[in-house]
Amino acid sequence: MIHSLSIQNFLSFEEEMVYSFEASKDKKQEAHQIVEVADGVRLLKIGVVYGANASGKSNLLNAFEFLKDFWFDVMNSKEEETSVIPFLLNDQTANEASKFKLIFYVDSTKFVYQLSITTNNILNESLLFYPGTQPAVIFERSLSNNISKITFGPKIKISQVAKDEIVIKCLPNMSFFAAYNGVNIEIEELELATKWMKAQFLNSIETKMSLVSYSENMVSKSKSTKDKILEFLQKADFNISAINTEVIKEDISDEFIEQVKILNIPNSELERLQKERSINTYKTSFEHKIVNEDESVSYKELPLRLQSEGTKRVFGLSGGILKAIEQNAFLAIDEIESKLHPRLIEFVLEKFLRESIQAQLLVTTHYDGLLEEDDLLRKDSIWFTEKKEDASTNLYSLADFKAVNRITSLQKAYKYGKFGAIPNIE
Repeated sequence: MIHSLSIQNFLSFEEEMVYSFEASKDKKQEAHQIVEVADGVRLLKIGVVYGANASGKSNLLNAFEFLKDFWFDVMNSKEEETSVIPFLLNDQTANEASKFKLIFYVDSTKFVYQLSITTNNILNESLLFYPGTQPAVIFERSLSNNISKITFGPKIKISQVAKDEIVIKCLPNMSFFAAYNGVNIEIEELELATKWMKAQFLNSIETKMSLVSYSENMVSKSKSTKDKILEFLQKADFNISAINTEVIKEDISDEFIEQVKILNIPNSELERLQKERSINTYKTSFEHKIVNEDESVSYKELPLRLQSEGTKRVFGLSGGILKAIEQNAFLAIDEIESKLHPRLIEFVLEKFLRESIQAQLLVTTHYDGLLEEDDLLRKDSIWFTEKKEDASTNLYSLADFKAVNRITSLQKAYKYGKFGAIPNIE
């Protein structure tokens, strides 16, 4: 589970800002909302971020997404630029390194990952873990004469041959993990971290992202998952009685494969396409239950393309949320309210909290009605982003405000600017 992420000089985050899932001492809603991952370390399962347009909400999610992509992205040349974008509205920071610090737990073991990166090189990268109360180094990496220098901690068992192979593969613009991933060795402490990074740190869901094929794939493989997604859909459209998904295998050409290479898809997927020479597409329809005038019941099937945008949004979202629950993973969703009725938003969040064990959900939203849901959100789950005069982002928690427990309506207090993070409309 994620404890916190520190961000500095990345997109709209100029000064160091920290987002934390660490719970306060408040005992409210502990059963469904808090996980004690280690002695005295209590982490929240959900976080909700409010803020005006262009205040930095999406950039917070982009910081998590950047790390997810960066960790295992293999560079073909040391001349390629990294994908990091510093705070560009300040001449000084535009030419300085972006910095990240991620603290996370795998079971009860604490890890601390740190990264300092420019558009051309990784200046520093390290991973520590806590076998006891004191930290121990797994690896530390620095840049010397445009060459990565990597050292391993004394507790790490690795041969000199393996060290040399990792160093050779670790280009100055590529993550250590991408290099380690390409070497046929296993280091116990690294395996714990990398498996978590791959399986329990999911790609973010953006507002315009099409998730339909993702959910179609899940429905086609598992009846239990199909039933769970159907339950989501029935909240969006009570007439839906069944989901029918047909898997269609289509042959692909050499030209198609060449076009796919441009998209920089994972090597494993490219190799699969080249070997199998086919892709799976899906044909999905929803069965609707109709009560006729004479009270008889009939069933009609409609293809996915004819469903409402809200129904398609719920169908897509449900796949990602169920995967997070099943894998005890972290998932970020931008503008969760997009195309959803307020009651559906509340249903999705409540279902996540009740069914998840160690999964975490971070969402951005403009729907302030959630602030009135005392049984759904704790005060330390609520965060705000606000644009400062220099156009950088300020990130802060509702729990930082004094006497917040005395406020009778958080929704009204937010609406009237008590917490900031609202549009400045005059």
